[in-house]
Amino acid sequence: MIAPYGQSLALLTDLYQLTMASGYWKEGLAEREAVFYHYFRKAPFGGAYAIAAGLETALEWLRSLRFEEDDLAYLAGLRGQGGLPLFEPRFLDYLGATAFRCDVDAMAEGTAVFAEEPVARVRGPLLQCQLAETALSNILNFQTLIATKAARVCRAADGDAVLEFGLRRAQGIDGGLSASRAAFIGGCAATSNVLAGKVYGIPVRGTHAHSWVLAFDSEPEAFEAFARAMPHNCVLLVDTYDSHEGIRRAAEVGRRLREQGFRLTGIRLDSGDLAALSVEARRILDAAGLEDAAIVASNDLDEHAIADLKARGSRIGVWGVGTSIASAKGQSALGGVYKLALLRDSTGTWQAKAKRSEDAAKASTPGILQVRRYSAGAAIRADLVYDESHPPQGRWAGTGFGREGEGPPVEPGGDHEDLLRPVLRAGRPVAEPEPLARARDRCRAQLSQLPAELLRPQPQRSFPVLIEDGLLRRREDLLRRPAGA
Repeated sequence: MIAPYGQSLALLTDLYQLTMASGYWKEGLAEREAVFYHYFRKAPFGGAYAIAAGLETALEWLRSLRFEEDDLAYLAGLRGQGGLPLFEPRFLDYLGATAFRCDVDAMAEGTAVFAEEPVARVRGPLLQCQLAETALSNILNFQTLIATKAARVCRAADGDAVLEFGLRRAQGIDGGLSASRAAFIGGCAATSNVLAGKVYGIPVRGTHAHSWVLAFDSEPEAFEAFARAMPHNCVLLVDTYDSHEGIRRAAEVGRRLREQGFRLTGIRLDSGDLAALSVEARRILDAAGLEDAAIVASNDLDEHAIADLKARGSRIGVWGVGTSIASAKGQSALGGVYKLALLRDSTGTWQAKAKRSEDAAKASTPGILQVRRYSAGAAIRADLVYDESHPPQGRWAGTGFGREGEGPPVEPGGDHEDLLRPVLRAGRPVAEPEPLARARDRCRAQLSQLPAELLRPQPQRSFPVLIEDGLLRRREDLLRRPAGA
């Protein structure tokens, strides 16, 4: 099982994973050692980078992968042509005795990752590697997409707190929970999602809705009532009737709270000209001695709207962003894929595997792939994809993947680290899960190390992701061979 669900999630997969598994079992291939890797071909939102997220959720799913009796009973009831059982009873017995025992290496959550780089690598019995594909891709693709959107929004906020308010617009219950988790990794300071706060330890924040004000006979009465109910957490939504008058009324409540030993936490603007209103609000609050009261803004904000408001001189200090983060406004999905890269033959010899296509961008790369990141001081310079069976030696100069806009080859000698790190061995965790806040700190640190031009919403160039010379030659040789050879 996987939190917060109370049942087996082994069937969280596509049917074809199970039909292939049945075929591997029949053909005697189920236990052959294989290597798969997960990556994406293009960074989301027209940007240059993505933020890796979802790993711990995926690992929890993999560690708990067991086919329970009711799972097997359901599969036994599936029928093919002529009403024949889709799966043989002996295969289902095999499946029921299967426990995940693959090795997994992956980038830590919060890592800045680029197109064509393996984000995760799975090595083990072919059947088990295959069964990992759908759930692993589902979790990594969605959370990486949301973390990336959150990182873009937080960068536009330029140090101001961003609160994720997207639960009501998220794609269902799990979409809401996963989005809150990933948004925190991407840099959001808190969430409105209380269940996410409980499950993941994310700070929770919230104010009140327009319905609170409408439930009273007047706005002043509503504000006073909320201050009595929440004197230690009083953020007043001021635009139910007239924002200008609402700001002044909130300031009056703030003065009375101060006399009682509390303070007005802030006001929230949810409509109108947010830049002009925030300037007026700051003036009124400061004149009332409420300099520490925050101005919170909401209303369909995203990274572009926030950047525009800042350019217009707004005095907003906290940004409530819902739909655009939780629904990844601007891109519905991350196109992450999962490809077979190596498979042992009957003699135990590794056989390189690569997808070839009329579309060169869809060709995959064989090998036990690893990503080596080179840096100079506090700056990330380049990433190198190589095969761990043929590690690069000393200083290296190679050729990029040939994507449009790819920079010229560079020689990234110097400090480096390998980004795919062991997280599971034989299905067991190598270490305790790290705190979510550490992934958030990693995201912030890594983005600060990238060239500023790559962090623009629509960068003019991509980050240099290079392929090691020997790996490139082996890949090209394999892709030139006749189909099926």
